[in-house]
Amino acid sequence: MTERLIKPVGRGFLFLDSHPAGCERLVQDLTAQVGARRPDKHPVALVIGSSSGYGLAATIAGLVRYGIDGVGVSFEKAATARRTATAGWYRTAATAQYAERNGRKFHFLNADAFADTTKDDVLDLVEREFGGVDYLVYSVAAPRRVDPRTGTTYQSALKTIGAPYTTKSIAFEDGDPVLTEASLDVATDEEIAETVQVMGGEDWTRWIDALTERKLVNDGFSTVALTYIGSELTGPIYRQGSIGAAKAHLEQTAKTLSGRDGVRAFTSVNGAAVTQASSAIPGIGLYVSLLHKVLGEKMQTPIQQSIALWDQLTGETTPDLDEDGRLRLDRWELDPAVQDAVKQQWDAVTQDNIATVADAAWFHSEVRRLYGFDVDGVDYDQPTEVDVEWPTKA
Repeated sequence: MTERLIKPVGRGFLFLDSHPAGCERLVQDLTAQVGARRPDKHPVALVIGSSSGYGLAATIAGLVRYGIDGVGVSFEKAATARRTATAGWYRTAATAQYAERNGRKFHFLNADAFADTTKDDVLDLVEREFGGVDYLVYSVAAPRRVDPRTGTTYQSALKTIGAPYTTKSIAFEDGDPVLTEASLDVATDEEIAETVQVMGGEDWTRWIDALTERKLVNDGFSTVALTYIGSELTGPIYRQGSIGAAKAHLEQTAKTLSGRDGVRAFTSVNGAAVTQASSAIPGIGLYVSLLHKVLGEKMQTPIQQSIALWDQLTGETTPDLDEDGRLRLDRWELDPAVQDAVKQQWDAVTQDNIATVADAAWFHSEVRRLYGFDVDGVDYDQPTEVDVEWPTKA
């Protein structure tokens, strides 16, 4: 037993420690937001990237609403003598507890999703426990990838394409919002290609290849990878930048995979949210703060969007497809009236009014919640156990 008093210490939007009790309570709060059911059938799902952001939301929504069995894969760090475990470690432990309490047979593997050895381990488990897979949700956000065939390490780049770009951004000093500027350089062709290798559709394809080669794809199999389009305000950095090139490759991969017998593949265009990946992108924090100021409670959370995703994948509701065959869960964000209002706020924001024009306090709290802080019902003045075991069976 190793109890510690944990306080949020970090730099920018990155925290050195996570709060186990806060992460556990956060997962409990998320499960409570999903209408629980008692389905007659329990589909088997793989969720690649199940410990955070939309991958976590998809895992929880699938467990609570559709009673999925299966496997979640993520890459997290255990507690050490100096640091707590990562927030994803604690969230996974809490999600496994929910699955076990509700009789679900859902396993969690802590491993590099890009590695062939991980794919072998996951598929061995699937073959032994389930015999096949009905759904694969691909939600991987990583800064680098080692190609298992060549051993080459590819590094993603957060850069523009064509011309450098400077944007407004948000930071915090002692909890107070600060309006800043962030400038991004132009990506080289090599940097764009490496970003596509990390964040594009190649690894997604390799997961589908591995499943089909071992005949572990059930009839009616569907797979979805998560993508983002976003606003014109963030376009030069995101959609028209090096990350956008990777997302375009991901979307093209869906079309290629859908051309195979027995595979129905989509990309899901999700709306903006505060995640550990998005908060690191310049301009996104300010944009999301303004979006929440405009929409308030009408801003759809990842868990709300994940419920809609499962409803569309399972056929409970008709898939909302655009002309490119993408599932659209972001129409609430890109509604012209919403975007016009956000742009007006974007143009009007200054250092003097940022605390009122943007929902800065909400954004700051949401970032802290990613690490288990600012969660209602948790006493942060009490020590908490940091040595939490990884769920070996759920």
